[in-house]
Amino acid sequence: MQTELSRTLGAEHAVFGFTPFPAVAAAISRAGGFGVLGAVRYGAADELARDLDWMQEHTDGLPYGLDVVMPAKKVEGVTEADIEAMIPGTHRAYVEETLAKHGVPPLPEGEASGWRITGWMEQVARSQLDVAFDYPIKLLANALGSPPPDVVRRAHDHGILVAALAGSPRHARHHQEAGIDIVVAQGYEAGGHTGEIATMVLTPEVVRAVDPLPVLAAGGIGTGEQVAAGLALGAQGVWLGSVWLTTEEADMHSPLLTRKLLAAGPGDTVRSRALTGKPARQLRTEWTDAWDDPEGPGPLPMPLQGLLVADALTRIQKYEAEPLLGTPVGQIVGQMNSTRSVQAVFDDLTRGFERAIDRINRIAGRA
Repeated sequence: MQTELSRTLGAEHAVFGFTPFPAVAAAISRAGGFGVLGAVRYGAADELARDLDWMQEHTDGLPYGLDVVMPAKKVEGVTEADIEAMIPGTHRAYVEETLAKHGVPPLPEGEASGWRITGWMEQVARSQLDVAFDYPIKLLANALGSPPPDVVRRAHDHGILVAALAGSPRHARHHQEAGIDIVVAQGYEAGGHTGEIATMVLTPEVVRAVDPLPVLAAGGIGTGEQVAAGLALGAQGVWLGSVWLTTEEADMHSPLLTRKLLAAGPGDTVRSRALTGKPARQLRTEWTDAWDDPEGPGPLPMPLQGLLVADALTRIQKYEAEPLLGTPVGQIVGQMNSTRSVQAVFDDLTRGFERAIDRINRIAGRA
C-alpha cells in the first residue's frame, strides 16, 4: 500500500491516520502508516508540547504529523470572553433544561470543565504551531480550509508539507491556489466536519481538479478493500479517522461510549451542528436530536456552539449519561465491531488490500 506520496514522507503504507490520541498516532506510525495527531483539544501549548515529547519517544524515528484547526483569515483582538458574551441566555437555558431532563448533575464544586473548543480560535492554533515547529513533524494538516498564507510559508520554510481538507472540487482548487501540497477529499460519510458529496464521487473529481497535487481519500474507509478503491479512484493515499476510536490504544475515558461505538451500525450516525455549530457527522443521540429539534433554539454558529456546550459535554462524559453520550464518528462505525490493536487494524487493512488487488487481477486476466 505504498505510493509516491508515502515514499516521499517515509511511510511504508499510504495510510494516514488522524487521531486525538498520541498513543494511537505513534502506533500508526510504528505500524507503517503515517500518524497525525489532532491538536484541537489542546487548550494550552505546554500540554501539546508534553504529548509531542511523548510522540518523539515512541515513534522510533518514524514520520508523523499534526492537525490543527484555524481559519484562513485572521481575526484580531477577539478573546474567548468576547465570544462567550455573544451566547444568548436562551441557549444557555436550553442546555440546562436538556441536561436536567436526563438527570445529569452539575460538576462537583471546584472541578473545572474539561476540554473546551478553544482550539478553533486562531490565536490558540498559532500558539500550537509555535510549539509544533520545534519538532520534526513532516505534515501539517488544517481541518478548516487553507491555513493563512504566512502559516503555509512558515511550514514550507521548515520543510513541512501542508494538507487541507476539502468537501468539494471548488474547495480543492482554492487549496491549490493557496499553495497547499496535499488535498484531503473528505466525503459525506466521514466523521467530524463534512460536506455533502460522497467519497466515491468526490475523490476522482478532486483528483482531476487539482492534478498534479496528491489527493488523499477520506470518508467511509476502514477496510483494505476500501483503501484499494480510494487508490483506484486516483488518490495517493487514504485518510482514516473513525476506525482508530475503538483500538486498544485509544483513551476514550468511557467504557460505555466504546460499547456504543462497537454496537452502532452505519445508520446510527447523523450530520448535525450540535457539537461545533458546523455540520459534523457523529453518533445520533438524544443530545443531537435536541439540537436538531425545530422546536428548540437551534445551534449557534462556530465557535459559539462549541463554547456553549463544552461544560455540558464534560458533564455528559463524566457521568456517562447514556442517552446523550456520543462522539464524532463516520458511517464506517458499522464495521468497528471489536476492540483491536492498531497493529491488528493494519494487518487487516493489508490483507484486505491484497484480496482486492488479487480480485482485480483475476478480473483483468492477470492472475
